[in-house]
Amino acid sequence: MTAFESAPGRLFVAGGWREAADGARTEVIDPSSGAVLTTVAEAGPADVDAAVRAARDAFDDGAWSGLSGRERGRVLTRVAQLIRENAEELADLESVDVGKPHALCRAVDVEHTAAAYEHFGALAHALDGAVRDTPLDALAYTRREPIGVVGAITPFNFPLILAGSKLAPALAAGNTVVHKPAEETPLSALRMAGLLQEAGVPDGVVNVVTGTGPVAGEALLRHEGVDKIAFTGSTAVGRHVAAVAGAALKPVTMELGGNAAHLVFEDADLESAVGAIIKAFVFNTGQFCMGGPRLLVARPVYRTLLGILAEAVPAVPVGDPRRAETVVGPMAGERHLRKVEEYVELARKEGGSVVCGGARLRLGGGFYYLPTVIADLPNDSPVIQEEVFGPVLTVQPFDTEDEAVALANSTAYGLASGIQTTRLARAHRVAGRLRAGVVWINDWAMLDPAVPFGGVKGSGYGREYGAEALAAYTQVKSVVVSLG
Repeated sequence: MTAFESAPGRLFVAGGWREAADGARTEVIDPSSGAVLTTVAEAGPADVDAAVRAARDAFDDGAWSGLSGRERGRVLTRVAQLIRENAEELADLESVDVGKPHALCRAVDVEHTAAAYEHFGALAHALDGAVRDTPLDALAYTRREPIGVVGAITPFNFPLILAGSKLAPALAAGNTVVHKPAEETPLSALRMAGLLQEAGVPDGVVNVVTGTGPVAGEALLRHEGVDKIAFTGSTAVGRHVAAVAGAALKPVTMELGGNAAHLVFEDADLESAVGAIIKAFVFNTGQFCMGGPRLLVARPVYRTLLGILAEAVPAVPVGDPRRAETVVGPMAGERHLRKVEEYVELARKEGGSVVCGGARLRLGGGFYYLPTVIADLPNDSPVIQEEVFGPVLTVQPFDTEDEAVALANSTAYGLASGIQTTRLARAHRVAGRLRAGVVWINDWAMLDPAVPFGGVKGSGYGREYGAEALAAYTQVKSVVVSLG
């Protein structure tokens, strides 16, 4: 069986594979070549309705929600085991679908997803309530119960990881799920549907509807049978999701855009900092909402660090994601590539200095862009203030700690941030002042399913991973028993 055969291009509803009601299909493109990989079913409102009804029936019959947390945990642990057993196949799918280097998919995306199911499998039996001391002549206690049907909507850049960050806690808590993956990168979601079923998740508990955001995504968002929305995507779309869900009084977890600042103080170990700086903006070809595209550097080391980056960044291997030495693969599609080109051209018009990169890489018809470093832009430039979402790094100097914090907090986003310093007190002090959901010190992208992540301001609200995520997929019920 090939990787594509294991991820059939059909909808997964009520435990079975089916075509879209109207027979519609859409192409999936290989970003490394621009060629068509395969086609998948394009769900319409009728298909979404069928998936939501299947999820509702599965929730109401209690075949999953009625299990003990320990029993659900055993199944999720089995999911983690199957992910690892099929690691090469999943890495193949993710690499060819998104354009990620295969080695990165194997080491990061696949293993991180397995760890998420493992983590929430372990937490599933830890869901408990509490007895509350009151002056009432009564026994008062709380229960944590599943919310019901969860609509999970995930983006194109980390299909496997971001699906797992929603499905694993939702399932651990006893919910059922309808998952709408990004139309550009649906393949790993379809394969995971089969692995979840193989692990013992009952029919109808997880349903996958491939299709577009404006049609399938909107139908899922607005469906009255959905009890909660879990969304990762752009801030603009997130505002729409929040408005629609708010009108229906549905709880929402939203992890939105980011534009993180990476602060380098004069006492930083530049040799180790450079690796973190480059990783922060080229990881996943810069298509990383928790990336670090804004570098803020103390003036005494500003020119030195610019010189180091001018030599180091062009040496980062860019190319075919199937080659073992590749670090930076193609962008996910033509529209993403054009957006980056437009931002870099704007930077030039505004007087920015392109230290390196700043152009497409013509390679086999793929969507490649050279890692780019830009200096000398004003802080109000859209290239600094907005989310470029590509392998582009802007560099700005600062003179004081207060100025560094002000620049870091000056955008509409607040998802991630980073600090490079050898002073322990400064690290903790500045971390407390940065308006971001996560702060990394002396490295970047240190992520684990036990550590919650999410944003503030325009980067959304709610947290994924950790016990905080599990709690977000439950509702509290109070029970008061009279003893009189």
